[in-house]
Formats: sequence, C-alpha cells, structure tokens
Amino acid sequence: MSSKPTIIKTEQGLMNQFEDVVTLIQRTRSEVIRTANTALIDLYWQIGDYISQRIATAEWGDGVVPQLADYIARNYPEIKGFSDKNLWRMKQFYETYRDADEKLSSLVREISWTNNLIILSRTKTIEEKAFYLKMCLTERLSSRELDRQINSALYERMMIGEPKLSAVLREIAPNADKVFRDQYVMEFLDGKRYRHENDMKAALIDQMKQFILELGKDFIFIDQEYRLQVGNSDFRIDLLFYHRELQCLVAFELKMEKFKPEHLGQLNFYLEALDRDVKKPKENPSIGVLLCKDKDDEVVEYALSRSLSPTMVAEYRLCLPDKKLLQQKMREICEENKED
Repeated sequence: MSSKPTIIKTEQGLMNQFEDVVTLIQRTRSEVIRTANTALIDLYWQIGDYISQRIATAEWGDGVVPQLADYIARNYPEIKGFSDKNLWRMKQFYETYRDADEKLSSLVREISWTNNLIILSRTKTIEEKAFYLKMCLTERLSSRELDRQINSALYERMMIGEPKLSAVLREIAPNADKVFRDQYVMEFLDGKRYRHENDMKAALIDQMKQFILELGKDFIFIDQEYRLQVGNSDFRIDLLFYHRELQCLVAFELKMEKFKPEHLGQLNFYLEALDRDVKKPKENPSIGVLLCKDKDDEVVEYALSRSLSPTMVAEYRLCLPDKKLLQQKMREICEENKED
C-alpha cells in the first residue's frame, strides 16, 4: 500500500511551509536581479570599449556617437537607454576603470549602473572611487544614500581624521579604526542648536535611519536611555547599539560640550555594568563612544592613553563639512608625507 501524505495538523505548520516557498522565490529573484545587473554592466563596458577603440584609432570622429544613438532609436525603438549622452558615459566608464586592478573592475559589476554613474561623476581619484564602490557593496547603499555619503565628504573624513581609540579597544577590535570615525556629521538634524542633550537624543531617535547611515549599517539600535541597575541605583545610557561585525554592545554618550577627561569615568562605569549584567557569554566586551560637540586631540590622547576600557572619543557636526577644505587638507598631508 502506498503511504498517505502527511497531513499538516496546525495552521502554523502550514504557514511555515508557505514561508519556505516564499523564501525560495525571494532568493531566486535576488539572484536573477544580481545576474541581470552584472550582465548589463558587462554590456556597457563592452560598448564603452568598442567606442573608445574606434575613437582612439580615429576611425570614428566625435560626431559618430550621436549618429549611433540616432540609428538605434530609429531602427530599434524597443531598445531604450542608449542616447548619445549615455553612450559617452559608457566610454568614460570603460576608460576610467580599464587600467584598474581586477578586483576593482569586478566591483563595478556588483553595484547598480545608477550608483556607478554617481561615483563616476562625483569623485576624482581612483582611490576615492574604490572607497565608495566598496561601501556600496558592503552597506548596500541606495543611490540617495550614496549621494548623501559623498555630500558629507565621508572619504575625506576617513582619510584625514584617524579615530581616537584607547589601546584596549585597538587590542580587542583590530578593525575598530574601520568601524568608528573621528567625526560624525548629522546634517539631517537641520543644523539646529540643542540646549539639552535630551532634546538632541529625541531628534536622533526621530532620524534613526539617517543616524545609522552615518554610523554604518552594521549598527543595530537597541534603546535610548537604556537602564542599568547597579546596587540600589539606576543609571541610563544615552543610546545603546549592537554591532554585527564586532559582535558587541556599543554605548554612545552625548556631550553637548567640549571633551573633558572626566567624561571617560562615567562611560567606563557603564561598560563595566554592561559586561557584567547585560553582555551575553559569546559576545565580545562592550565598547563605549563619547560623542562630543568639540575636542582637543592632544587632551583626548592623554586621556585615552591610561584608559583600561575599550573606549573612543569623537566629535559631531550639525552641518555638512566644506569638502574643498578637506581635500586641501588631504593634499597637505600627502605633501608632508612625501617630504618625510
């Protein structure tokens, strides 16, 4: 006798099986989109190569590209997206990356054409392009998010401002200098001046999606005013996050004043309480970030040099930085390094 099919007795069991099917559909759709995007970028690369070679050998003059666009539009109206402007972009795209290493040229095939065009038109050096290409891939930036990161001069800020980390933090998290930043830009708060830290915290909560974009997408928000009970006393951490890559809790303390060494004492206390009472056994030691309105780097260095906790000090800005000034500072640093 043939066995009867198993009958699902509960509605929840049936829903779980339905979700299995949906997962298969979503996974395949994502793979199809990814494959299609790679094929599309490959096509644009080949077209760019073809046009570049024809123009380089003087086989084509500049006027041929508009003729090509017109030919495609008239004879193949179903083929969209190949105006003369776009064809020139394909040529520029190919010529920009043709001499790049294989790893970089493969990155351009893994992000959208829209993001490629933003990076192509809004960045100058190949190093800057590589920085945003990698960020698009690792943080899965939308075109709007990528545009914001370039507006905030993230590349220049990362290159110029080395994060101020304690020795303990460098030891337990060797990649911390790639996770944390010396300066955080929060222009999404509309440049308002906040009289109280609680007002600023409330504004950050309202704009949490934008705040996490600035922090990095591996940060997961846990709570504001996170309650810690030590003995018979209650304490509150301004903002508590979890970082997926570092696998640890990250406590942010806001200070609407210039950094003072005594600020670290409070943060160290919070980290001790987190590690004793909140951290799970498999998680790494908690990290603390002091986010101040301003800081004297030499004072910060002295304060962190004796810190026995994984802490760092950063400053915040409520308006977009002057990108030209940052680029000038980068050039000065490069010149100084050459002289050394």
